[in-house]
Amino acid sequence: MNPTVTLSELKFADEKACPVTRELVDERPVALEYNGIAYAVMMATPSDLEDYVVGFSLGEGLIEAAAEVLDLAVHEGEAGWILRVTLPEHRAAPLRERVRVRLVEGSCGLCGLESLEQVMRPLSKVELGFHTTPAAVHRALIDLPARQVRGVASRAMHAAAFCAPDGSIRHVREDVGRHNALDKLLGALARDGVDPASGFIVVSARCSYELVEKTVRAGCAILVAISAPTALAAERAGLADLTLLALARHDTMLVVNDPHALMKGTCDGL
Repeated sequence: MNPTVTLSELKFADEKACPVTRELVDERPVALEYNGIAYAVMMATPSDLEDYVVGFSLGEGLIEAAAEVLDLAVHEGEAGWILRVTLPEHRAAPLRERVRVRLVEGSCGLCGLESLEQVMRPLSKVELGFHTTPAAVHRALIDLPARQVRGVASRAMHAAAFCAPDGSIRHVREDVGRHNALDKLLGALARDGVDPASGFIVVSARCSYELVEKTVRAGCAILVAISAPTALAAERAGLADLTLLALARHDTMLVVNDPHALMKGTCDGL
């Protein structure tokens, strides 16, 4: 549960400060261990951690299905949370090699040609297997705020939502980190046996290339982002035939990439 505190709100009009109650989002270190090997420490909101483990593991290429998480132990300590994950042995060997390479590389996070190649791995093209419309996207955008329960309370959490072709929201996950929210969402879909290719994803965040990569690798063909994309995100979306809609608001959205010709209307002169 997020802590609730009393703060002062200053109004510029009269420069008077009045007490207000606000919910502060919980952000804690979350350490992930696989088969006894320390793999990563992420800053995350400690909720829906089972979904997070599955989604993170899928995104990292450590597993191919939720069932490959054989066991998960969640431990809360004074410094943060530890998630101890057990994978099948055939997944453990590549994991050990990846950790060994990481240790050799150094502390900057992305050092050396091998790491750069991992970041810019080729993407498979996604295919749209259903019909949807701009009206469906608009419905999802209108309905999402009501489903961001913790985000509305704290004003400090991102959300990732999975929507049916008609725009109805089926799953929502929230986290202080936009990547974590999407990992949790994809983990929830995998655990519930829902194919990400059967609908589209809406994220309440800036569209970085990582969100594009995670969406494409999950097999989803449409990503809608509340904020603008980076140039690399747009480039990677184009390479993967991902429909990318950004700066999506209640009245407009930016069509960044539309390989499936969903947005057929054009203004005069375009």
